[in-house]
Amino acid sequence: MTAGTRAHEYREQDVPVEGGMLHVGVWEPRDSRPDAPTVLLVHGVTASHLAWPFVVDGLPGVRVVAPDLRGRGRSNAIVGAAGMAAHAADLAALLDALGIARTLVVGHSMGGFVSVVFTHLHPDRVSRLVLVDGGLPLDVPSGLSTDELVAGILGPTAARLSMRFESPAAYLDFWRAHPAFADAWTPELEHYLVYDLVPDGQGAFRPATSYATTADDTVDMNTGTALPDALAGLRHPTRLLTVPRGLQDEPPGLYAPAHLDRLLAEYPDVRHERIDGLNHYTIVMSPAGAEVVAAVVREELAAAS
Repeated sequence: MTAGTRAHEYREQDVPVEGGMLHVGVWEPRDSRPDAPTVLLVHGVTASHLAWPFVVDGLPGVRVVAPDLRGRGRSNAIVGAAGMAAHAADLAALLDALGIARTLVVGHSMGGFVSVVFTHLHPDRVSRLVLVDGGLPLDVPSGLSTDELVAGILGPTAARLSMRFESPAAYLDFWRAHPAFADAWTPELEHYLVYDLVPDGQGAFRPATSYATTADDTVDMNTGTALPDALAGLRHPTRLLTVPRGLQDEPPGLYAPAHLDRLLAEYPDVRHERIDGLNHYTIVMSPAGAEVVAAVVREELAAAS
């Protein structure tokens, strides 16, 4: 299985950013036109650009660009701190390298937070913004230590980053028991999961994302100033999609109804839709969820044009 789709030709390339090379997936429409629209897709905290092929498949005629954020996937050798502003700078460098002046931006999970900050710091590069179960502040207690904050938000996802696996098959077996994918196991998911593995230097494999990188980003997006500053200055048309189940397929998901109501009152210009029947992963990494996201992207591209 490759990351190509029925409607796109897929390629990978590296783009220079501060501290190293940002790895990027690009899906070019097979019926490419000079005026084909472009969408920038930004993945979550421990994911990679291969979280997106189902969404890409729902975007015929659209050029899709998706990086492995620094510290993830094949961008995990970049030297230097992470954080929302660093990711935003990387996205700007990516658009420069590909000759993209302005684009619709879609962010899932932590990618939503990165996308909000990118839009604030580089407003001329963004036409419209789609946030998928992320991007608005999470409901977390104040005063937590870094480890408590990461564990409270990510749970077993954080613990996995310190684990070692004897083979890719063992890693897939580990994930088969994950409740989020009980009814959504696909060849595309297997490809995404195996891509995440890198040698640990001692004959085993580990996830590409380091715990330290995840911790730095989690602290920044929940307690730093970049996100509140960005939201205070948000002027771009923005849609938010949320789902009722979280990283372990548990209710109420990342945005409990009462907390979400407070956020929508605070940011009344954000257009919200709740998508039932899906969890934090399957909203993008299943055919059913991805079609919802792709339909929203198509609508936003039409509005942008």
